[in-house]
Amino acid sequence: MATVLPPPSKRQRTTIAAKAHEQQNVDTIPSDLGSVRVHFFDQSTGQSTGAPVAIAVADATVKNLELLLNTLQGNDASERVPYRFTFGADGQVVDITNDIYRALLKPGLKSTEDTISLQYTPQAIFRVRAVSRCSASIPGHGEAILATSFASSSSSRLVTGSGDSTARIFDTDTGTPFHTLKGHTSWVLVASWSPDDSAIATGAMDNTVRLWDPKAGQALGQALKGHTKWITSLAWEPYHLRQSPTSQRLASSSKDSTVRIWDIVSKRIDLVLSGHKSSVSCVRWGGTGTIYTASHDKTIKLWDSIKGTLISTLTAHAHWVNHLALSTDFVLRTAYHDHTGSIPATDAEKTAKAKQRFETAATINNTLIERLVTASDDCTIYLWSPPSSNSSNTTIKPLARLLGHQKQVNHVTFSPSGTLIASSSFDNHIKLWNASTGAFLHTLRGHVGAVYMSCFSPDSRLLVSGSKDTTLKVWDAATGKLKEDLPGHRDEVFAVDWSPDGRGVGSGGKDKMVRVWRH
Repeated sequence: MATVLPPPSKRQRTTIAAKAHEQQNVDTIPSDLGSVRVHFFDQSTGQSTGAPVAIAVADATVKNLELLLNTLQGNDASERVPYRFTFGADGQVVDITNDIYRALLKPGLKSTEDTISLQYTPQAIFRVRAVSRCSASIPGHGEAILATSFASSSSSRLVTGSGDSTARIFDTDTGTPFHTLKGHTSWVLVASWSPDDSAIATGAMDNTVRLWDPKAGQALGQALKGHTKWITSLAWEPYHLRQSPTSQRLASSSKDSTVRIWDIVSKRIDLVLSGHKSSVSCVRWGGTGTIYTASHDKTIKLWDSIKGTLISTLTAHAHWVNHLALSTDFVLRTAYHDHTGSIPATDAEKTAKAKQRFETAATINNTLIERLVTASDDCTIYLWSPPSSNSSNTTIKPLARLLGHQKQVNHVTFSPSGTLIASSSFDNHIKLWNASTGAFLHTLRGHVGAVYMSCFSPDSRLLVSGSKDTTLKVWDAATGKLKEDLPGHRDEVFAVDWSPDGRGVGSGGKDKMVRVWRH
């Protein structure tokens, strides 16, 4: 009797189909199209780089365009900067992902007779390697870990908040506990480092916010009392907006429908932002001085951080707004800390560097634009571009409505470059979107449980996600493919953070263990 081969597995069928698809797409650029004239423009300033250059259509790939642009700028081979190219016309923005032929000529947006104006934005000039192993598994907490956050300056300190009423600081280099922050009387729901790493703020279910000295592990004064229900989110005042080097303010949102602005030095309430009709789920402090709040009353509100007055109310969602993120979150979190590790000597220089980093990240066509993305239980995401001036305008329309998730969207985040949005949902999927237009890019499939949150690497090339299925996964943001599968946790992963210097990922969850992942 002849041996009957088993049918191919699902993975084998997928591989065969992908190979066949690649073979069909080989060399689809016609060789008889001649050349096309390309003119490069800096997206942030709008200034042109060099004169229009003729390039063969067959050779007009992203790699060759990068090479050409670096040559026009006079960069050495060792100093070459990777760029992202976009074409904009009639309000439409097209990403050049592979080559000019497929992006512009084939769809008929341009012809070889036209001069094509391409806008370029530099991608990160350093590369973060994908984390692939668990370098430390640190016990200590007695209940589930609900929040994790790396210090703004380095990956050597990680703070976690837990259901055992404590926050803990861990030394991730040695994989040991550093300090235990005791004072809260209920679950610690949020933990956040100040932009200059001088303090840690924690918010808990005991309705209080507490401040801690990260070096000594001691409380900075008494608990900040005022909220009547638990704390849902914290946001520090951006470093470059401080009135003086010693003054610091912190915003806390609560289940009691209010947001309170605290003066960290005097430990008093500076402002109370009341206007929401239900729990405030998330607060963000923008680099232009606007405070953004999302609520279960289906609205997002914009506030003036100096006067405490309402600027605008954004209404579009049909259910609770769970989360919001700003396109400048990363530079506001890291202030004057960058990948070089150099810290300015004086307070004035620190403020100037933090402001310059923010303006670079937020400037598009010589205009400061801080984009906003919101996620909701109505399974949708909205992309907004509120005006940078604090003029009262009650009819701000969303730029785009991002549809595709089948269940509640729990978390959204911008890439540090401000070019991508990642959304995590209870439908087990993460989706990637273009941050300029809201266009859908990829669905990241692999998790078999709800995805609680995701976090980009500092160079925006990778994304790490934590899920109910006990795993972390690292994804390639450009292709949407799985890069690394990181099993290790024994239960649901609630919190994950990628260190701002790119060297490690910290995660925590229901198994009470803090895990540090490195390359």
